[in-house]
Amino acid sequence: MVQRALNALSHSAFFAGVSESLMVHSARQVRRYFNEPDIRAAVQAEFAGRVTDRTELVVAHSLGTVVAYEALCAHPGWRDLTLITVGSPLGVRRLVFDRLLPTPHSDSARWPTPVKAWTNITDSGDAVALVKELAPAFGQRITDVSVHNGAQAHDVRPYLTARETGVTVAHALDRSRTSP
Repeated sequence: MVQRALNALSHSAFFAGVSESLMVHSARQVRRYFNEPDIRAAVQAEFAGRVTDRTELVVAHSLGTVVAYEALCAHPGWRDLTLITVGSPLGVRRLVFDRLLPTPHSDSARWPTPVKAWTNITDSGDAVALVKELAPAFGQRITDVSVHNGAQAHDVRPYLTARETGVTVAHALDRSRTSP
């Protein structure tokens, strides 16, 4: 019920400020990331410093999916890699989607150039990942996968230990070993 209410608020121009207070401003790290350019730049620099020419796979959770997406868009020269997002708020309009860099246009976000494959994994009860399917906004090349994390819908541990996540990681690493 809470998830439906937050989703409805995120689409309402009238309640955009209220839903922003509920979701973004209540989470200090998210608020700081979006509202403090120095914090955003430092986080982006930290992420960029971890990616090397040997990086084949990026797995990101929650706000980390925003960081990963923006960094991958900002570095089109990085080698081809696979992106796996879990519990991602990337598709939440007004609160996250509309604040992304680069700014989405016409309800469509830019595909991050270095990404050769992207799988988005969500739990139907995850209130942070209000938008379960990212393909409509980020490109039909995304594979959206649903998992069931039980009572810990947004917790990273059930996401990482889900069979679907393991299969996706194994497939990505196998693909990188067999591609020229």
